[in-house]
Amino acid sequence: MMKMMFYMFMMILFLPFFNWYFIFFCLFMMFFIFMNIMSFNIYYCMLGGFMGGDLLSLSLIFLSIWIISLMLLASGFIYKNNLFMNEFLIMNMFLLFFLFLSFSTYNLFMYYFYFECSLIPTVFLIFGWGSQPERLISGYYLLFYTLFFSLPLLLGIFYINSLCFSLFYFLICVDYNLYLYMSMYMAFMVKMPMVFVHFWLPKAHVEAPVSGSMILAGVLLKLGGYGIIRVLLFLSDFSLNYFYICLSFLGMVMIGIMTMFQVDMKSLIAYSSVSHMGLVICGLMNLNYFGLVGSLLMMIGHGLCSSGMFCLANIMYERSGSRSLFMNKGSLIFMPSMSMLWFLFIMNNMSSPPSLNFFSEVFIIIGIMSWCSLSFLFLMFSSFISCLYSIYLYSSVNHGFIHSSMNSMSGGLFSEYLLLFMHLIPLNFVFLKLDIFSLFV
Repeated sequence: MMKMMFYMFMMILFLPFFNWYFIFFCLFMMFFIFMNIMSFNIYYCMLGGFMGGDLLSLSLIFLSIWIISLMLLASGFIYKNNLFMNEFLIMNMFLLFFLFLSFSTYNLFMYYFYFECSLIPTVFLIFGWGSQPERLISGYYLLFYTLFFSLPLLLGIFYINSLCFSLFYFLICVDYNLYLYMSMYMAFMVKMPMVFVHFWLPKAHVEAPVSGSMILAGVLLKLGGYGIIRVLLFLSDFSLNYFYICLSFLGMVMIGIMTMFQVDMKSLIAYSSVSHMGLVICGLMNLNYFGLVGSLLMMIGHGLCSSGMFCLANIMYERSGSRSLFMNKGSLIFMPSMSMLWFLFIMNNMSSPPSLNFFSEVFIIIGIMSWCSLSFLFLMFSSFISCLYSIYLYSSVNHGFIHSSMNSMSGGLFSEYLLLFMHLIPLNFVFLKLDIFSLFV
């Protein structure tokens, strides 16, 4: 783990001397080199200094490296127009550094510290490279929602330290009450986000540049899921988990219906993320094998699929100058070769085989049905509504009469196809090694 941290630290030091695409290449080299030398062990191992890793940590670390390297490929507009290019690279590399530290530390307080540190580069990405004046409001929403619910978490961590004299995840054993339980969970629920505390997410997605949307959907939402899994080791009271499961059931249906009324492409994809994260919360709170494995798979699958859909939305935005579904109709005529990719991503978003989303939903649904067979009503409605808004997005973008301002054809750039296929390939082929993730619990 220290080797990986040293590699990233050296990249940050020599960042001003490197070319944009050379950094992209270095990140991919880092991914494949460490993918081969790391041991995907179900036990917490590879301890060094204050870091270590297990199957859960390494899965999310490699997802972070993959998504951040693709962020550079997606942000060609910043590179071509030299819009504070070096500062943008520094923000991305610091964000990767903090995410790596968050997922690799085994101390609960250090996880909280790095969890909050990852907010700073994200807010700078929204403030610095967002395109609308409303980006200030969306940044404030992101900051204050997270910080407001993080203070009780910090107090809870200090309380646990005073009782257990340790903040190592696997050594904490505490007799807790409702206040400690809620304080430990709510910060992570906001980050997921859970319904009724999700209002910051659509605003942040809509106002962020494509790189900000990719990292928000791809990795930052998974910080909440990772924190919940670690906290479940010592706060596993199933009777209190009912509250979150029932709220998430209600939220999946409500948010799914709200998604069908969106006319902004990025807003629609952001609301679909909230609906999917509700399913992850249900899987985690069930505390059974299928729910936990399915939640990990969905965090990885959703990170790749949602990030790719934001890339597609940005490709349309760069052509038309608008994210509105009404302005981007008729893409099948305007960009015929891109319509296949729209179809593939939307099929993955509605959990069609052989994508990771499909296997994760099957695992989570098995886990939830083993808890209560009546939950099939909510699962049925949420899956059906997911199918509806996915078809609505595809048909709105690709069919209909083309807008008069688009009077030419566009086949898409090579870098755009490379970007989209690098989301699709792991999303649809990782299922061949699904046995690794089945060892998670």
